[in-house]
Amino acid sequence: MADPHAHDDYVRGSMEIREQQSTYDLFMGMAKYGSLAIASVLAFLTIWFMPNGSFVGGFLVMVVMMAAGIAFLRKPKAH
Repeated sequence: MADPHAHDDYVRGSMEIREQQSTYDLFMGMAKYGSLAIASVLAFLTIWFMPNGSFVGGFLVMVVMMAAGIAFLRKPKAH
């Protein structure tokens, strides 16, 4: 590790990063859609258990949030 190395052993931009990129994309997708799922379930439970709340009303809010969230979180089409 501390051995002397030539200055040109490292060439910027020459490393293969496909695996790192796919891991990053997977993490970002899980973070986006996981956050959407948590927010939707939280809204559902809040509306269901509030005074005079209803299961059906909470479920409808959850479905609308999930549909809108999925529509907004999708990647734009590449040119």
